[in-house]
Amino acid sequence: MLNRKILNLAIPNIISNLSVPLLGAVDTALVGHLEEAYYLGAIALGGMIFNFIFWGFGFLRMGTTGLTAQAFGEENKNESIMTLARALTVAGLFSLLLLLLQVWIADLSFWLVEASPEVEHYTRIYFNIRIYTAPATLGLYAINGWFLGMQNARYPMIVTIVLNALNIALDVYFVYSLGMHVDGVAWGTLIARYTGLLLAVVLLFTRYRAWLSGYVHTLLLEMEALKKFFFVNRDIFIRTLCLIFTFSFFTAKSASFGDVVLAANSILLQLWMIVSYGTDGFAYAAESLVGRHTGSGQQKRVKLTVKYCFIWGTGIGLLASAVYAVFNVHILQIFTDQQEVIDMAMIYFLWTVAGPLVSSFSYIWDGVFIGATATGPMRDAMIMATLGCFLPAYFIGVPFLDNHALWMALTLFMIARGVTLTCYAPRHILRAT
Repeated sequence: MLNRKILNLAIPNIISNLSVPLLGAVDTALVGHLEEAYYLGAIALGGMIFNFIFWGFGFLRMGTTGLTAQAFGEENKNESIMTLARALTVAGLFSLLLLLLQVWIADLSFWLVEASPEVEHYTRIYFNIRIYTAPATLGLYAINGWFLGMQNARYPMIVTIVLNALNIALDVYFVYSLGMHVDGVAWGTLIARYTGLLLAVVLLFTRYRAWLSGYVHTLLLEMEALKKFFFVNRDIFIRTLCLIFTFSFFTAKSASFGDVVLAANSILLQLWMIVSYGTDGFAYAAESLVGRHTGSGQQKRVKLTVKYCFIWGTGIGLLASAVYAVFNVHILQIFTDQQEVIDMAMIYFLWTVAGPLVSSFSYIWDGVFIGATATGPMRDAMIMATLGCFLPAYFIGVPFLDNHALWMALTLFMIARGVTLTCYAPRHILRAT
């Protein structure tokens, strides 16, 4: 029965999650088949910048899921809808701030990252369009997080699939039919995001109109609830900043090795992301169910949820590693027909084979800790993995290993996250019944 609940939540999440890297893969493939490698570098660099910007607000989804799931488990209708209201308020305020500061954000980004003049030029074009997706992106984080907390994985799946299918269609049309390049990819993203937000709002009002009556304006700023909301989200924000820093550092250092290495690393990182989004389906299931069972005080159900989510999640990681090991070159040829990029990627492909399995542990643990709103330990684990493992591994290894040092550091970073969270779990998650 519990396995069925996990799959009912995980499968829609896997389907919707896989459409996200599929979009990234299509964008990479579209520009990867253009005549110059710097288009691919611009998409990679632009994606890094917006990962840094938008992933930083990932707490709007994760924190909303955990808090809503616990309110759902307690059958607290008012607190459930107020959690959504607070998340949307924060999303609106931060979206406005991002739009007001866009010039400074762009200038700081290009000051921090080493890239060729061509890559920087086309990345600026991409940035100046995509920054206006901020309100839609943050709003969708809050609404989809609320749906998941309400044990509804189907609506986020519908929204994400429609959004990304439209995005892919628009990107193909703009790039191939209209002859655009990175600007076409950016416009496709902009139009698709607002379409997705509109669809999410329609679904919200259609299914949950009765729940919306639980909104009480005076409770929006209720001090104890706000304190819990911001404490949980503060920890997730710090954790996410470390994650963003790690991947942004990875992309920035890739750019310093040249356009071909940047292009190769961006393709290989896409392969890591594809598997991470698949495994995250079970992490999201863990968020929803661990939160619900924590809210209702069912500790035995928490432990069983953790056990089954790990079995499923690590199984996906092992399968993906095997597929990558067998079909390496064939997979790379989907992304680009530039032989020098393929040859470069093959040099480092062994790290991509190892990636899915070693990463799966940390992804599942993240979902478990978010559902239990045990965000402090998750934050601490990420800080230790970033500062105590990733950065030292890179700086010690790069004089001897060059680009291999980047991949070694990223792999050790994932291992460190999994090990540290495993050590924290007995005290914070797997407590005695």
